[in-house]
Amino acid sequence: MKLTRREVILNQVILVFFAIFAIIPLAGVLMSSVTPSSENSGGFSLPSRIELGNYAQAWTRGHFATYMLSSVLVTACVVVATVILSAFAGFAFARMEFLGSNLLFYILLLGLTLPAEAFIIPLYFNLRTLGLTDTYWALILPQTAQSLAFATFWMRNQFRTFPGEIIEAARMDGARNIRVLWQIVVPPSFAPIMTMAVLITMWTWNEFLLPLVMIVSNGLRTAPLGLAFFQGQHVTDYSLLSAAGVIVALPIAILYFVLQKRFISGMVGGISTR
Repeated sequence: MKLTRREVILNQVILVFFAIFAIIPLAGVLMSSVTPSSENSGGFSLPSRIELGNYAQAWTRGHFATYMLSSVLVTACVVVATVILSAFAGFAFARMEFLGSNLLFYILLLGLTLPAEAFIIPLYFNLRTLGLTDTYWALILPQTAQSLAFATFWMRNQFRTFPGEIIEAARMDGARNIRVLWQIVVPPSFAPIMTMAVLITMWTWNEFLLPLVMIVSNGLRTAPLGLAFFQGQHVTDYSLLSAAGVIVALPIAILYFVLQKRFISGMVGGISTR
């Protein structure tokens, strides 16, 4: 259906309004991060000069080199493990018939309905019994499990749209299921897999509650948790706080900017068999 000129203008006005609504707070944080500390009272104002040294001070004082490394390590492990496991599970639920498959799938979907607050305490005691608290495993394993429900749901829906004739032809040629998955189905599914990976990266990077409960050692803290402790130490230094916030958010912003086209094509286009 073709939109009228009035409808197009109305859509553009609405989009511009929401864009401005989202950009103004971001612009305020960016300006605050380059405002000299002596001039920054926490309000929205233009700085008299650009003070890029705030980033260096925030990086050094907040020990963000250690925190960012921890976040990168945890996020990379969670994303890789989730993508691999969800590819297997999604293919099994989408293209293989076995007893109780539908029941198992719906049980797995229950993971989408459980908030972290509902199981964080028993999870802590279970991991402490195994001696895994205050380790990277206490962050990697639970976050992989948390992401797996959505990732399996995502991959199952994507693999169900894959042409069945191609899969059957590969099986008739003697290809086993694992070869069909990794050599036939996964390559054309790269765009939706990348979309899922970007979403999981964002969720894992921004996770705060799990590191807060599981991690005690300063060297194992992730970037959001380190930012919270940094905020407690510099409550009134708005310039350093803004700079630290930008530092923590910048990797995800860069990742989305670099993978923007693949992210959108994975959301809209799905699997490409061409």
